[in-house]
Amino acid sequence: MIRHGTIAFATVLLVAAGVRAETMRVAVTTSFHNSGLSDILLPAIERDLGLDVQLLVVGTGQALRLGRAGDVDAVLVHSRRAEEAFVASGFATHRREIMYNDFVLIGPGHDPAGIAGASGAAEALVRIAEAGAPFVSRGDDSGTHEKELALWRAARRNPEGFGTWYRSVGSGMGAALNTARAMNAYTMSDRASWLKFGNKGDMALLYSGDPTLFNQYAYLPVNPERHPHVKGAPGRRLEEWLTSDRARVLIDGYTLGGDRLFTHNANAE
Repeated sequence: MIRHGTIAFATVLLVAAGVRAETMRVAVTTSFHNSGLSDILLPAIERDLGLDVQLLVVGTGQALRLGRAGDVDAVLVHSRRAEEAFVASGFATHRREIMYNDFVLIGPGHDPAGIAGASGAAEALVRIAEAGAPFVSRGDDSGTHEKELALWRAARRNPEGFGTWYRSVGSGMGAALNTARAMNAYTMSDRASWLKFGNKGDMALLYSGDPTLFNQYAYLPVNPERHPHVKGAPGRRLEEWLTSDRARVLIDGYTLGGDRLFTHNANAE
């Protein structure tokens, strides 16, 4: 049985001989979990590896903090700058790219700031700021939040100086989308979370396609030299599985309404 929540645990029992599967803990982003992809991958991992992967579902920043503390065996996140700093500081043995999708800008279908006609993602944000149109930021140190802040920097705008039209909610992607829906506001989402979101109402995907919105997910095993108790061997087996053709078929084949949510781009080593 797979249970979901703010901190979600996937607990699967081995059928053969009634033996409990070997366990490991992985911190993953809310966008990965909310997409529903974990419901596809975790049972397959258990069947193929006899490995019960327990997911701690948090933002990227919190996931990396759990890794630094040795509270998980690996992390799966999407903020390259933070990931590379995590590896450089010795908290992970390496960084392995697994899959990608992209970020998209969501807003009221009538698009009061006219972002659908923007020439780039930064210009789209400038249009929102100049219109003073409501904008919801996750504000939670997640990979999505970090990407949003990078776009504001590219637009030479500082959210700290924004007025009441800019609302930082300090929560996950689903909550941010629900807040944007309630406020008739703009927000930024990863594509998978938007496709899975069930409360769209009059909201629409208004801008996408800028190369800066590329959204890479990577797997980082926690370094056993920092935390000797972490489960290195199961972590290596999971990494091999995530980079395999078996994972590629499942990840590339996961669609909603004909739309692919992620694209597998791991290379076997």
